[in-house]
Amino acid sequence: MSGSCSHVASIRDVTPSTRGCEECLKTGSPWVHLRLCRTCGHVGCCDDSPNRHATRHFEATGHPIIEGYDPPEGWGWCYIDEIEVDLPNRTPQRGPIPRFV
Repeated sequence: MSGSCSHVASIRDVTPSTRGCEECLKTGSPWVHLRLCRTCGHVGCCDDSPNRHATRHFEATGHPIIEGYDPPEGWGWCYIDEIEVDLPNRTPQRGPIPRFV
């Protein structure tokens, strides 16, 4: 699948910014699943969550690739090509991830 994504070269080894959705932790909002930006390490919530912070992060930064991250699931998604991508590795968890929903 990654052969048809033109952004796989932007995948980096990153350190997660937080152990939950960065913005939801600040506001006390719930989330469903977490997504990790593989460009900068931002942790945001998925599109099934009320605030969709991972997508908002992409819209604000243009960082194209996310990783399913609660726990690390080994799959990636490119927002620009709208395709699942194979990641070269899973980002290790920094500790227990709180669950809200």
